[in-house]
Amino acid sequence: MTQILGTTLSKPTASLQAQFEQVRQLSETLCSPLTIEDYVVQSMPDVSPPKWHLAHTTWFFETFLLTPYLAGYEVFHPKFGYLFNSYYEAIGDRHPRAQRGLLTRPTVAQVYQYRAYVDQAMRSLLPQAKDHHELQSLITLGLHHEQQHQELLMTDIKHILACNPLRPAYRDNLLESNHSSQPIQWIEFSGGLHSLGHKGDAFAFDNEGPRHQIYTQDYSLASRPVTNGEYLAFIEADGYQTSEYWLAEGWATIQVEGWTAPLYWERMDGDWWIMTLGGLRSLNP
Repeated sequence: MTQILGTTLSKPTASLQAQFEQVRQLSETLCSPLTIEDYVVQSMPDVSPPKWHLAHTTWFFETFLLTPYLAGYEVFHPKFGYLFNSYYEAIGDRHPRAQRGLLTRPTVAQVYQYRAYVDQAMRSLLPQAKDHHELQSLITLGLHHEQQHQELLMTDIKHILACNPLRPAYRDNLLESNHSSQPIQWIEFSGGLHSLGHKGDAFAFDNEGPRHQIYTQDYSLASRPVTNGEYLAFIEADGYQTSEYWLAEGWATIQVEGWTAPLYWERMDGDWWIMTLGGLRSLNP
């Protein structure tokens, strides 16, 4: 299960209709703390404006489900296919990725109208999927696609806000965590011939298969993720100046870019700060 802002996204157990409503609503909930100005910013070519994410995920349902499967469906706007296609070459030309932040039109209000229009049409199509395996598969793909964009959306929002010297917070009502991490335990795994890849008939992206066998050496994994405090200790122990901690490509990038810490960390007034969903926070006691 995945948790985003306290909302749990579970493996599909509810009806396809319920899953559709939950996933579509969460995208809008994630954007609810934003101002209108926040929706349009593209802070670097690898970031997309929040408005674009909302429209692109909607375009997916309109293009791959409503247009071919819902009789009499009329697209919301004839130019949206060009504006909100991402990399689907077979579908046609698309607006350059690096210029998504130049799209002040359609407005944010029009993008939300687009979502409502498509969602209403999807509610007419969803009952037809009951005994239609291909439709079920496409709808499920569309939902997983939107959940991927929800993760991108949060990453992009954080980068947009982190570029602002006013240090705006995404939200200011996060609960403080009193969690104390347990010491890391190293769990040993035996090497040998192992199977890797998706197994079964449940949903999977094409890059999760085919299932195949690989040979590994003995290895060990940590019992929990690294904490911010441990990462800070790594930085202050000159981890970004020690080549043996990095693969060749990562080390070369560090040298070229002059990085001394992750891009979302910053040193101010002698303290390390990190951009979180709640704004800029100090890592020092």
